[in-house]
Amino acid sequence: MTTNTVSIRRARTADAAGLSAVFDAAWREAYQGVIPGVALERFLARRGPASWHAMIGSGRGLAVVAFGDRIAGYAAYGRARDRTLATDGEIDELYIAPEFQGLGLGTRLFRAVRNDLIDRGLTRIGVWALADNARARAFYEGLGGVAGPTSVERLSGICLPRAAYLFF
Repeated sequence: MTTNTVSIRRARTADAAGLSAVFDAAWREAYQGVIPGVALERFLARRGPASWHAMIGSGRGLAVVAFGDRIAGYAAYGRARDRTLATDGEIDELYIAPEFQGLGLGTRLFRAVRNDLIDRGLTRIGVWALADNARARAFYEGLGGVAGPTSVERLSGICLPRAAYLFF
């Protein structure tokens, strides 16, 4: 009998390949048809294991949710970088690999990251979602996010509308 445990922890250098795989699979699943194919492929090509090594050592928060020894998802977060949000903290990215979606791991990861931000004194938290990503928007609304400002995200030369969700 095999038992798998779910854990949420800070990312380690050894997680780079797993983070890259989650990023690639989650973005393909979420944005195929939303982001034009060539632009999506260009963006994905820039986020391989080497870029994750750099992110892990950057000092910005990077948490993983692991299912046994597999990286099932991640969240990147820290002090708000976008003044448009008018928040203290920001969750830059939160993605769960498609095969692990629907199990509550995203909610657990979001709550853990939010608690970490609050522990750092960053109580007003914002997150952006692409406007055409209905599932992400429903996820943040379901967690109690209040609709915030809108803007445009520039990705591989393509302008995509995005919407913010605020948590107080």
